[in-house]
Amino acid sequence: MPQDVLADLAALGPFFAVHSHPSGADPDAPWRPLRELADQPEPMLSRIGSVRAALASRGGRPVDEIELKVAASVAHLGLVARLIAPALAAIAGQHRLDMRLDGLWWQDKLGGPVPLSVPERAYPVPDHGESHGSVAAHDCHRFVDEVIAPITSTISELVPVSRRVLWGNVASAVNGAAQQVATRRADLARQARTTAAAFFSSPLLAQERQPPGPGFRRSSCCLIYRIAGDRVHGVCGDCVLAVAP
Repeated sequence: MPQDVLADLAALGPFFAVHSHPSGADPDAPWRPLRELADQPEPMLSRIGSVRAALASRGGRPVDEIELKVAASVAHLGLVARLIAPALAAIAGQHRLDMRLDGLWWQDKLGGPVPLSVPERAYPVPDHGESHGSVAAHDCHRFVDEVIAPITSTISELVPVSRRVLWGNVASAVNGAAQQVATRRADLARQARTTAAAFFSSPLLAQERQPPGPGFRRSSCCLIYRIAGDRVHGVCGDCVLAVAP
């Protein structure tokens, strides 16, 4: 993979930066295959447990005071935001990253975006002269279906947390990534908005009543307010519970 692609992504912020590894290779530990989060309950439950313990420690509370569904939602939001950011930026910038589930590797670390590694050789995409919008829609839908949906389904099957909450997390991550790209790269602002709209056209995000953009407000809540101690000020800016300015 050209180093300028990695540099372009890293310049957008830590959620966009990725490592790379030879296609078809298995990186050495502490790298782990991302597919384990979709196919195996233990790695996902362990991740949720680690997030739950971190939330409890941050608030000076016993772990059992942190609702499992809150920890699951926070863990999910962190993972999908980490995955969506480079995928959206690559599509917006017309870089052909291989973001298929079987080629992605991660490290189970807390305290920031999880390290993510992608195959060095981009997957081949034939050029038939399609518009950026049509290519973006194809790539975004496939990414949602093949990467985000399996991880989201695993969490919803393991923990009693609403799928509406989880897919709201996805929508929030898409909108946040697009806004970051538009802020850092004015030359990609239009493509970022087009790519975000392509993500939102997925049937799995049909619950969202508002289009992506600076004023976007999701149709659900990530639940973090339940441990913030303040329902008015303990919600995110795009939360359905946020007080209108």
